[in-house]
Amino acid sequence: MSARPARPSGNLHSSIVLRLNTRLFLRLLGIYFCLDLLLLVLCAGGILLWADSQCGEAATLVSEHGVPSAEAAEWMTVGDCTVTPLSRAPEGTELDLPLLADNLSGSLRTISWGSGIAFLGTWSGDPGAGAAYTVELEQNGQPYAISMDLERQVTLAVLAGRVLLICEFLSLVSNLLKNAGTIRRTLRPIQELASAASLLGRAPSMRPEELSALAGKLEQINATHLDRRISVAGTQQELRDLAQAINAMLDRVNEAYRAQMRFVSDASHELRTPIAVIQGYASLLDRWGKDDPETRQEAISAIRTEADSMKDLVEQLLFLARGDNDSLHVQPETFDATETAAQILKETQMIDQTHPLSADWDGPVFLHADPGLIKQALRILVDNSIKYTPAGGRITLSVQARGGMARLSVEDEGTGIDEEPLPHIFDRFYRSDVSRTRQTGGTGLGLAIAKMIADRHSGWFEVLSRVGVGTRITMVLPPAEDYTNLAE
Repeated sequence: MSARPARPSGNLHSSIVLRLNTRLFLRLLGIYFCLDLLLLVLCAGGILLWADSQCGEAATLVSEHGVPSAEAAEWMTVGDCTVTPLSRAPEGTELDLPLLADNLSGSLRTISWGSGIAFLGTWSGDPGAGAAYTVELEQNGQPYAISMDLERQVTLAVLAGRVLLICEFLSLVSNLLKNAGTIRRTLRPIQELASAASLLGRAPSMRPEELSALAGKLEQINATHLDRRISVAGTQQELRDLAQAINAMLDRVNEAYRAQMRFVSDASHELRTPIAVIQGYASLLDRWGKDDPETRQEAISAIRTEADSMKDLVEQLLFLARGDNDSLHVQPETFDATETAAQILKETQMIDQTHPLSADWDGPVFLHADPGLIKQALRILVDNSIKYTPAGGRITLSVQARGGMARLSVEDEGTGIDEEPLPHIFDRFYRSDVSRTRQTGGTGLGLAIAKMIADRHSGWFEVLSRVGVGTRITMVLPPAEDYTNLAE
C-alpha cells in the first residue's frame, strides 16, 4: 500500500494569500491617497492662482478709473470678478507668495470654499455654493474689495473628484479580487514544494514500501520514484532556489534509503552464514555428538567461533548505527599520535609473527582527538594489511606532520587493489575480492568504521595502491595546533 501524498495546509495557504492581498491593498490605497492629496493641493492652488490673476486685472482697472461708487458696483464687473467699495478698513490675511499678482502686494485676502471642502459627504445640492476669493485693499485712501466667484470652478473640481474616487474604489475592489488569484498562482509551486517537504518529514516513520513513494504526486508534478525531482518553470529565482534545496534533500534521502537497503541486505547476508553454521553443528550434536566426544568438541568450537564472529559483526553494526544517529560519543583530548602508533606496533608484533613490522616517525605529533577512536582506526588499517599481505611481506606504520596536517599511514607489501574497486573500499560490506571473505574473516565494515572515525575528527583518507606491489592508506587529521584553546 503506497503512501498518499500529503496536501498542503489550507489554513496556511489562506493565511499567506490574505496577508499578501491585504498588504497589496493597503499599499495601493496609500498610493491613491497620496495621489488624491496631491491632486487636491494642485487643484486648489490652480483655482486660487487663477482667481488672484483675475483680481489683479480688476485692480489694474480700478487704478486707472478709480473705485466705483456703490451704485456703479453693480455694473462694474470683469468676468466673475466684482469690485465693491468698503465703508470699513480692509480685513483678511496677508499672503506673500511669489506666484500671486504683483499689483495686489500688501492686500488682505479671504478664501471661502463654501460646502465644497466637505464634498465627500455632500452628494446633494451645489457643493460649490458660496465659494469665493476676496481681496481687500485701498486706492488713494478709499478701501474696496475685489470678490471672485468660484462656484463653477469648485463645483467642477468636486464633480471630478467624485468621479476619481469612484474609479479608485472600483480599481481597489478589482485589484483585491485579481490579486488573490495572482497570489494563488504564484504560490502554487511553493505549495508543491511544501507537499514534498511534508512527505520528507514523514520519511523516518514510513515503512520501507512507503519510502518508494516518498516524492509522491505533487499536484501537477509527477514523481513516483525517489529519483524524480521537482522543477519550477519560469524566471522565479527564489522558487528555483527553494526547488534546488528540496531536490538536494531528496538526493540525500534517496542516497540514505539506498544505503539503508544495501546495509540491511548485506547485514542479513553476513549473519546468514554463521547462523547456518551454528544450525548445522547443532544438528550434528543432536544426531551424533551426544556420545562422540570428538564430534561434540568440534561442534562446540565451531559454534563458539561463529558466535564470536556474530558478536564482532553486531558490535560493528552498533558502532556504525551510533555514528549514523550522531550518538557516537567522542571525548577529545590532546595526545601524541606517535606514542599511540608505537603501542599498536608493539601489540601487533606480539600477535603476528609472520610479517616484519617497522616504524617511520621522527618525533611526537600531537592530535586533539579521541585517543580510543584513533587507536581503533589504526588497528583496522593494520589488521587489513595483515589479512591481505602474504607471509614475509613488510608492514610499516608511519606518523608524520606535513603540510600543516598530521598524517598516520599504514603501508604494506600485499596484493594491492585494482583501480576500479579502489573508490569503494570505504563502503560498508564492500570487498574487492569476494572469494577471500571467509578466509580472512572480515565483514567489510572495518574501513567504513575507520572512515566514520576520521569524519568525526574533520579528517579524511588518502589511498595509494598498486596490484602486486602493495597499498598505503593514510589518515589525515588536523594537528593539535588547530585546537590550541581546547588543548589549554
